[in-house]
Amino acid sequence: MFALPDHHVVTLRGRDALAFAQAQFMSDVAALADGHWQWSGWLTSKGRVIALFALLKADGETLRLVLQDVDPEAFAAQLQRFVFRSKLVIEPGGDLRVGGTFEAHSSAAGPRAAIDHEGFALDFGGDGGVRTLHAGAGLAAPADADALARWAAFDLAHGLPRLPASQAEQWTPQQLSLERLRAYSVKKGCYPGQEIVARTHFLGQAKRGLALFECDAPLEAGQQVTEQDRTFGTIVATVETRGQSLALAVLPFEPAASAPLAQGHPLRPASLRGGLAR
Repeated sequence: MFALPDHHVVTLRGRDALAFAQAQFMSDVAALADGHWQWSGWLTSKGRVIALFALLKADGETLRLVLQDVDPEAFAAQLQRFVFRSKLVIEPGGDLRVGGTFEAHSSAAGPRAAIDHEGFALDFGGDGGVRTLHAGAGLAAPADADALARWAAFDLAHGLPRLPASQAEQWTPQQLSLERLRAYSVKKGCYPGQEIVARTHFLGQAKRGLALFECDAPLEAGQQVTEQDRTFGTIVATVETRGQSLALAVLPFEPAASAPLAQGHPLRPASLRGGLAR
């Protein structure tokens, strides 16, 4: 096991935790069985993704959110503003630490989590192989930069965007192709940004989505993708591994007429893998 220092757990606990999450987050939390998890997220009122996370329903009054690349204290404080009179407590961080393994778990499989008194484990595997996310009280896992980069590359290769702060609140779920992860609902009812998400879905107005690229030069989130001297899209997530960059970019659905570039460097299209949907 190796440490995932860019992953953090936020807990929602209390009588109204489930109802609060159903009203705030973009997935259908009410349809989730105890001990199961799904991809979900929190949107602005304009339908832009603030944060994307794995949401585990531990029981009828306890939800665990596994945030990636998001400050848990700031996220909890921002979410707290919408609690009003709801009976729940939002607990950022705490003593739960997160680690990963590129191995299968004996009990966690698909959407079913493994839960015990010390923490939980989630099946984060996909078509490219198996892996397990572990969260536990005082979990002590060593740092491993190569394994951490491999983990992030696995995310990107399966269409799970790792959004740095510069890309938060910039993109709709459809632009990030989050239907691949079944991370949002267009039928469950109101939540922040739901009107825009539903209108885009039912009117067929989504014009852009994620594409995966490889490049021999370093890339950064926010760089423009160009094609024949015109801006074609934007890189939203990138990782360097094994001497090359892997990047997810938001692009129009129509293919480029010529090879796209980022900062003058050619981008090689790659195929997105499946299997992360829960």
